Amino acid sequence: MTHPADHPLQGLVVDWGGVLTTSLAETMVAWCEADGIDYAHYRDVIRSMLGPEYEDEARVNPIHALERGEMTVPHFEIELARRLRTQSGFAVSAAGLLERMFARFESAPDMNGLVRRAHAAGLRTALLSNSWGNDYPRDGWDDMFDAVVISGEVGMRKPEQEIFHHVAMLLELEPPQIVFVDDLRPNVHAAADVGMVGVHHQTYSETAGELETLFGLPLRGHDMNDESPPVTRRTTG
Repeated sequence: MTHPADHPLQGLVVDWGGVLTTSLAETMVAWCEADGIDYAHYRDVIRSMLGPEYEDEARVNPIHALERGEMTVPHFEIELARRLRTQSGFAVSAAGLLERMFARFESAPDMNGLVRRAHAAGLRTALLSNSWGNDYPRDGWDDMFDAVVISGEVGMRKPEQEIFHHVAMLLELEPPQIVFVDDLRPNVHAAADVGMVGVHHQTYSETAGELETLFGLPLRGHDMNDESPPVTRRTTG
């Protein structure tokens, strides 16, 4: 990817779930198996809740409302459980549903180590995450991030443009000076639309190689030996 020569890259913004953790798909598959839910039915329900377009129905979508902090976790769990039951005919317990869904999230030491090294090398770093009403494992984040933006705490969500401008402001950088890494293409495209350099995260090796090229820095290391904080996902009301 290219960037204007008069805007040297100085910032790295990364997503949490699926970038600094194991993949969302793997986590959801494990939860569905544990709760006896057909994964295909779950995906159909999520698609129906999101609507026909990822960015449509921005003010009425229950997932969008949860991510902005406009809907409480218990209310969302009741709605999701109802839709799962309607779709599959299988009774799903609403209480603690999100906690069960994300219980198998695990830290990705390689990507956590990369961000930590980027921060130590002098890059301005930030986390930009859409929250599903959860508390994050923040131990060690002072060594990783100059800014942390959680959607439910700021009332904005990806892929809305204002949240990308917000994180750029916190980093005291212009969007073209920032590389944004996410595992969801719509979020990467939205970041590019505001002027950031977007990187679609699929594997550590590919992302690390692209970031090293973009920043001109050696960012890979012995990541599996990094002592990254454990990832837990606890829901809050």
